[in-house]
Amino acid sequence: MKFFIDTANLEQIREAHEMGVLDGVTTNPSLMAKERICGEEACRRHYEAICRIVDGDVSAEVIATDFEGMIREGEALAAIHPNIVVKLPCTAEGIRAVKWFATKGIRTNCTLVFSVGQALLAAKAGATYVSPFVGRLDDISEDGVELVAHIVRVYRTYGFATQVLAASIRHTRHIVQCLDAGADVATCPLSAIRGLLKHPLTESGLKQFLADHAKVNG
Repeated sequence: MKFFIDTANLEQIREAHEMGVLDGVTTNPSLMAKERICGEEACRRHYEAICRIVDGDVSAEVIATDFEGMIREGEALAAIHPNIVVKLPCTAEGIRAVKWFATKGIRTNCTLVFSVGQALLAAKAGATYVSPFVGRLDDISEDGVELVAHIVRVYRTYGFATQVLAASIRHTRHIVQCLDAGADVATCPLSAIRGLLKHPLTESGLKQFLADHAKVNG
């Protein structure tokens, strides 16, 4: 499984990168707004900064909801850096744009996916990634991890090359569950990635090792 960090915060991206486990980054308009990034030029510079930190795929989302607008914005985003993946919503216009970009050799991430049917259309259109939202489904008492597993089964059965990128990860347990479900990628907040390191036996064991060392070394 690949690890992407789901943020537009440069310090968090640097920290994840310095851990040596980061494969890429996903962003969205909400995350960009959280960092007070606004305007085309500011967004372009911010994506350039992200691409200088991590040598991996960086999903950059369009704002437009119409086909022509998605194409215009997506082309501009893809031109920023070779690692940019154009992120498009799973709507009729979005699927149409995924197909258009696929014919041009531009990679895409089809986002806001909440059903196997949506994931099927995205794969048939040629999406590089499809992003089922785990946490948001859990929020309405549906099973987000089971959706990830279902999409994985369908893609493997029919030989789709689209990678399943588990998104809307809320906590460390989600990462492990998506790993078991066969997701190709999990995009996570930094806190969830840090959580993978935590175990009380690791902490108590290290404390004991240091205490024993101190006894014999003064």
